[in-house]
Amino acid sequence: MSASSQQNVRVRFAPSPTGYLHVGGARTVLFNWLLARQAGGKLVLRIEDTDQNRHVEDSVSKILDDLRWLGMTWDEGPEAGGDFGPYFQSQRLEIYNRYAQKLLEAGKAYYALETPEELAAMREASRTRTGGFRYPRPSPLPTIEQGLAALKAGRPAVVRFMMPGRDIVVRDDILGEVTMPADQLEDFVIVKSDGYPTYHFACVIDDALMEITHVLRGQEHLMNTPRHVALQEAMAFPTPRYAHLPVIFNMDGTKMSKRDKEKALREGRVPPEIEVHDFRASGYLPEALINFLALLGWSAGDDRERYTLEELVEAFRVERIGRTNAKFDREKLLAFNTQWGQTLPAERLGAALRDYAEVNGSPMAEADDALLARIGEACRGFRTLRDVENKVAFLFDADEAIEFDPKAVKKVLEKNEGEGYRVLEALLPELEALGDWSAASVERFMEEVCRKRDVQLGKVAQPVRVAVTGTTISPSIHDTLALLGRERTLKRLRRCIAERQTI
Repeated sequence: MSASSQQNVRVRFAPSPTGYLHVGGARTVLFNWLLARQAGGKLVLRIEDTDQNRHVEDSVSKILDDLRWLGMTWDEGPEAGGDFGPYFQSQRLEIYNRYAQKLLEAGKAYYALETPEELAAMREASRTRTGGFRYPRPSPLPTIEQGLAALKAGRPAVVRFMMPGRDIVVRDDILGEVTMPADQLEDFVIVKSDGYPTYHFACVIDDALMEITHVLRGQEHLMNTPRHVALQEAMAFPTPRYAHLPVIFNMDGTKMSKRDKEKALREGRVPPEIEVHDFRASGYLPEALINFLALLGWSAGDDRERYTLEELVEAFRVERIGRTNAKFDREKLLAFNTQWGQTLPAERLGAALRDYAEVNGSPMAEADDALLARIGEACRGFRTLRDVENKVAFLFDADEAIEFDPKAVKKVLEKNEGEGYRVLEALLPELEALGDWSAASVERFMEEVCRKRDVQLGKVAQPVRVAVTGTTISPSIHDTLALLGRERTLKRLRRCIAERQTI
């Protein structure tokens, strides 16, 4: 399917507000966004919040924030508005009730009155039979009046859809035709006892009423699609074009799950990034994450790997999405992040650093835009923005509060009977006389010092680095001093020399 040949393409991304956006959901919204942009169509954002037990407070704002960070703008939905709202399913209950009533009156759905205990007993009895549990349709069916009476009396009553009793064929733009045998399709709940629709029912109604033409979603939904097709037929709705995306797995073949984080925390390990916010807080660039996610299951058919969003719009084709499950290679993502960090303009890199700092409550957030751009430029080659933060932490410490790493002091300053201290004492007056404190000027100064003394740069740079940062890690020495500034550098050098006996 070529998106350019489609007219009025309308796709949707429909997350449930259960927390931050999962990285698998990010891949799904990306592919939908690309299809919409390529076809000049619309991306609809719909919040599927009818499961009251799983709803997490503030999740919607978190999801919207994650999408904005990724650059995934939506054309209709929360904040954007549109002609097909409301875009929160919890605000559409009257619509679902109306369609449920139509199905009941047409004899295509019925009230089921089993108690939870009775259903549990049915499932237990099915364990001795092959094929597992399949809900047995009651005979005779409860009447609408009996169902309403049960609800009024406070007894459990759900509405089940009556499956047509035949095989259902799903036509998928990735997987081809997929047939679900009738004996694997049971009557399923479309309205729960609390009056809320199930995912299946609300999803099908909303896709139809919002005029969704294409549904791109993960293969984990493939087993749901026959139910949706049956509902569409029963309500005379059009069936959108389906494309089920390959599942994303960890490198060891396990599925990426939020439970991975919980398990790691219980075991005292650093939890892996699973949600988009995790990657954002860890210091990944959205450009790198989007580029990486695009290649999880899709390829343009050549060896190219680096894409901007604009280039992805041009190259993306649904028919180039594979069937094979994708592997989430974190080392490859780190490599992508490094590559993007080396090529982003300084202003954009500074903005990324500000976002990282604000998300993490980092002292870097105190820096102005010009300083953040300089910091990013000085730290090119980083793997994540967290590396940048660690490298320039000394900038945001008070001069008198710098703590000296004992190992660095012993290795760099005290070695060879205080050789490093002697370097600092000799260098201090020369630095005090240096007027131009730009990075280029400091670099020329350091090169000249090394030339005169016939020593390698490390013999001079490392003692200075330890004196002004307390460690052996910082950007190049000329960038370190330029970022710190003349007065702060000299103040720290004097303090280090003065405290030689107490360090």
